Parts: sequence; structure tokens; C-alpha cells
Amino acid sequence: MKKRPFVTKEQLETITQQYPTPFHIYDEAGIRKNAERLKQAFAWNPGFREYFAVKATPNPYILNILKEYDCGTDCSSMTELMMSKALNFPGDHIMFSSNDTPAEEFSYAAKIGAVINLDDITHIEMLEQAAGSIPETICCRFNPGGNFEIHNQIMDNPGQAKYGMTEPQILEAFRILQQKGARHFGLHAFLASNTVTNEYYPTLAGELFKLAARILKETGIRVEFINLSGGIGIPYRPDQEENDIMAIGAGVRAQYEQILVPCGLTDVKIYTELGRFMLAPYGHLITRVIHEKHTHKEYIGVDACAVNLMRPAMYGAYHHITVAGKEDQPCDHVYDVTGSLCENNDKFAIDRPLPEIEIGDLLIIHDTGAHGFSMGYNYNGKLRSAELLLHEDGSVQMIRRAETPKDYFATFDFSDILNGLDL
Repeated sequence: MKKRPFVTKEQLETITQQYPTPFHIYDEAGIRKNAERLKQAFAWNPGFREYFAVKATPNPYILNILKEYDCGTDCSSMTELMMSKALNFPGDHIMFSSNDTPAEEFSYAAKIGAVINLDDITHIEMLEQAAGSIPETICCRFNPGGNFEIHNQIMDNPGQAKYGMTEPQILEAFRILQQKGARHFGLHAFLASNTVTNEYYPTLAGELFKLAARILKETGIRVEFINLSGGIGIPYRPDQEENDIMAIGAGVRAQYEQILVPCGLTDVKIYTELGRFMLAPYGHLITRVIHEKHTHKEYIGVDACAVNLMRPAMYGAYHHITVAGKEDQPCDHVYDVTGSLCENNDKFAIDRPLPEIEIGDLLIIHDTGAHGFSMGYNYNGKLRSAELLLHEDGSVQMIRRAETPKDYFATFDFSDILNGLDL
């Protein structure tokens, strides 16, 4: 598939007059269309709900857009729970999926009525002590171990993942939770990340549906909702095929009718917990070329760095790059595109064929709408950039301002140490 940016050079030149680079910008129209597509794909299930993974793009403006489509939030920390509560998400629209969880976070999640997704059987006692009792609605996270395969292709290795319980632990946890007052039960699993195949979700669903049937047979407990979590990926590379969410929804439905319906589980609600699929394609990191260097290689230096987008440095992940205004020019030059960190892995691209680049050009780094800004950090004293929202009418709104040196120094004790700072 050909990757085209959702903003033009002309738009960006206007935007950058008010908001200096680097910044992340999100496409409201794309986000809305994708949320509607997901709802349509699972409309066959009356209880379906998407619990957006807040960690992917923790911005209240984005969450409020998704809220209009009856999305909930999936939270993994106290601050994510607090943001969801502040935005008036109802408790049953908040999923708390954490691991190695502090007691105070269990307490707060229970206080706001969030659906708690237990990662381990040993957390039952801590939850009971922290919350005062076991909530009536509870979810447990499953890890089957070993490798997760589709058509003999290894997709991931759950046996090496720190998340979830074994099947015997799940069965025992459900029995204990029922004895302690739980009445409504759910299952959850995350077995592979960023899959670009329509088979992942149906295969995962089949595993969880079979587990729900075994739980009913062995304990008498009816699973009321099954959270398929995340894992539906996006085509970061132009040569990858995009997932077909309608085909994925149909595949999950086929497994539902084949496995759950015959054993009497005809009203199980299906939940999803998508971050990357929901937001990644609808975000760009915009950065301006400020240097070029000709040594053993050809380098292009930009005003963004790994603190604005960590994935290439951390994982060697590919993000497509468009030179604004040169979308249709031949990619007949080869560059490393670098940031300014004192780390040699601070590169957005290595040996990347691109059109000829000049100082002052604007680069559009694609697919940063999820796990882009949110993974930012302050190494080298770098400051996090602004986030902008491109509205459907073409107007642009700043939805998070850029950090300033004052923000960076705010947690120090100025009275004793930093009185000389000019802020």
C-alpha cells in the first residue's frame, strides 16, 4: 500500500508558523472513521465494546473523541485511571489491566468501579485487602504458555511473557473469587503484538472461547465477557497489507457460533483493547531538517529525536518518512535520518532511500499516533513536544503544549539548589 500523509506541505507551513517543530499531529477524521469501522465489524455482538489502551495515546482530547463511539478505556496505572475518571467514563467503561500492581491502585480502581483484570492468582488476597472486598465483576488474564502459532508460524512466545495465569490457576482463581463474592466473570489474553494478519483475533478468540467452555463444565461458572485485548497491528511498511477489520470481526463471529453457542454461552460480550490499530495511522511526527552531514555516510539531522519517537531507537522499528512536498519525486538518495541525542541509535531511518533532502525541508514520520508521544522521555534534558489535533474542518488545535525548561526543573527544590536559573 502507498503511504500518503494526511497533511500537505502547504498546511504544514501554515501550522508551523504558530507551532514550532517538532510536534505530533493527529487526524480527527481518520480516528472517527476507524472507530466507526470497528463498531461495524463487531455489531453482530450486542455487548461489544472497545476499551482503548490509554497507554498508546494518553490524551484527554483523543479519549473524548473515542467516548462518542461508546469506547471505554483500558488503564494500567493510577494516572490513567484518574484521567478516565476525570473524563467521566463510567466504571463499567474502565478496564484496569495491570501487573505487579501496587495496593493503592487496586483500591482506587475498586473505588471508581473499574473492571479489574487480575494478572495473577496471588493478587486476589491483595485486592481483597486493598478494596475491602472482592468486586462482584472481575476478570482474569490467561497465559497458555509455549509459543502462539497460526498455521505453524510462530507469532509470539507467551511462555516467556510475564503476564497472565496458567489454565489451572484460572480455574482455581474463579472458584476462589466466586466464594469471595464475585458474580460476573470475564477472561482476557494478549498473546501476540502488532500482528498484520486477519487470522490472529479469530485464532485467539477460539482459544479463549474453548477455555470459557471448559470453565463452565468444570466450575459451573458462566463467563460473561471475553476481552480479546490488543495485538491487531498496522502496516508500518508500505509493502505490508492492511488488516481487514470486517474480515476479522467475521472470523471472531464464526468461532463464537462454532464454540460458545453449542455449549449454551450465547450472550457472551466481546471486548477489544486496541491502541495501535485505533490510533497509530492517524498520527504523524513533524520535524524540520536542520543539518546535513557528509562523512562515511550521508546524514540528515532533524530537530526531533528519540525522545519524541522512541520505537526506532528502542526496537529498530520501521516508520515510513515522507518529505513534505516531494511525495512524488524519485527516492534516489540514501540517508540516515538522525536526531541530536548523545546515542548512536538515535536514528529515525538507516540507509533509507528518499528524495533529495535540503535544509529546511519538513519530514513527516508516519504512524506515530500510538506509542509515539506516549513513550517520550527527558534523556539529555530534552523536552517533550506539543500534540496537535487536525479537525475535520481543517482547523488545528493544540491539545498538549510543548514542555519548557521550567517543566523539566519543576520537581527540584529551587530554594536550596537552583536559585540561579533564569526561567
